Amino acid sequence: MEEWISLGYLLSAALFIFGLKKLGHPRTAPFGNQIGALGMLVAVVTTILQMGLGDGIEWVLIGSGLVIGSLIGLWMAIRVEMTGMPELVALFNGFGGAASALVALSEIWRFIEGTSDSGAIEQLELTVIMIAAGLSALVGWMTLTGSILAMFKLKGGVSVFGKWIKTPTWGPVWLNPLKVLMVIGVAVLIYLSIDAPTDQNYLWGIIAISSILGIVLVLPIGGADMPVVVSLLNSLSGIAAAFTGFIIGNSVLIVAGSLVGASGLILTFIMCKAMNRTLPDVLFKSFGGSGEKESLTRTKIGSDPDEVAMMIDGAQKVIIVPGYGMAVSQCQHQVKEFADLIAEKYDTEVKYAIHPVAGRMPGHMNVLLAEANVPYEQLIEMDEINPEFPDCDVALVIGANDTTNPAARSGEGPLAGMPIIDADAARTVVIIKRSLSVGYAGVDNDLFYMDKTMMLFGDGKAMMTGLNNAIKES
Repeated sequence: MEEWISLGYLLSAALFIFGLKKLGHPRTAPFGNQIGALGMLVAVVTTILQMGLGDGIEWVLIGSGLVIGSLIGLWMAIRVEMTGMPELVALFNGFGGAASALVALSEIWRFIEGTSDSGAIEQLELTVIMIAAGLSALVGWMTLTGSILAMFKLKGGVSVFGKWIKTPTWGPVWLNPLKVLMVIGVAVLIYLSIDAPTDQNYLWGIIAISSILGIVLVLPIGGADMPVVVSLLNSLSGIAAAFTGFIIGNSVLIVAGSLVGASGLILTFIMCKAMNRTLPDVLFKSFGGSGEKESLTRTKIGSDPDEVAMMIDGAQKVIIVPGYGMAVSQCQHQVKEFADLIAEKYDTEVKYAIHPVAGRMPGHMNVLLAEANVPYEQLIEMDEINPEFPDCDVALVIGANDTTNPAARSGEGPLAGMPIIDADAARTVVIIKRSLSVGYAGVDNDLFYMDKTMMLFGDGKAMMTGLNNAIKES
């Protein structure tokens, strides 16, 4: 039986690795997701077989947990709109961390309640268990509270008794050394718990400090850095699961958690590079403001959809640059309709330029455009699409600001050195935006004021609908 258990875990780990590999490309991503789900099914079945089918197993409790969890997940997945996907991802990250933290709690509680004799365990094994449980609790509870706060930040606030309260962004300088002291404090409590595994005061101390640490870490981070935060929290949920695997001696949990943790960290560093920032900068330095400050020094006369439709008539190549404004206005379907219209009516080549940190979560623009059934062949990453802008007749920018700001090419300011979409290299630029407000970096965008730029001021969905109607009537 032991051989079959080992084989089941090995097969599950192989499916996880293979599924992760397939997730690297839009064409194979759905298949990769199915392979990963199959791997989890194999892991669950193998774990149940390892537990045994005899007495002493609370099958009602296990079955109830599976059913309730599945129903809640299904309800949330059906209920959430595509624009709410970042919040859902952040919340799921928190649930993953909480699950690992609760396993760590149950393991330590065995010693507190005396159901597991710590004296009968070798000191080395006890040390490993307590350290792993402590680290799992640290990362798990920190991920839970940080993810919940990130969810409300992405949502913009929370409704309390009918009153909308905006989620604050607050990070004084003295908060940074406090974060370090809190981590040191948890490390000390973990060390003390090794010699006194039955003392529950250490346990509650770890939980309390870890929960506060999650809030303190996310509280100073602004909206522009949210994709990095979501990616990091996803990585932390995997790391917490890996620590839990060490606690209960489950090899497949260690493998799966390590894969999630490593891939999440790699994605986090890739996104930091795309923003020309380091991870410590994101975590310990606030960045920009609310993005609502108007440009007080320059003005730009707006155009109307009819003017833009006349200009697009005859364009051989159009590159669409989506940004967070597209997500806010939920105009991805109108954007898809626009692309289909000009391709059919003018035989125009249409592509989409995707910036790695556009939106509020990793792959935010890809998810929205996929929901509108945009062919994945048209979704081109920044480095690959940038050389095509000099040959582009029209660059249509929808709610993107910092990711198209030419100021990033200069050696000064908060955007200096940040890789951007080279929309300014196109022959004509059309920008759909509510106003001339600056982005989260607080830097005025020179692209708005270029002679070749046409501004459509207004809601993204309304402007795209008007543009589509103008093209149909032309």
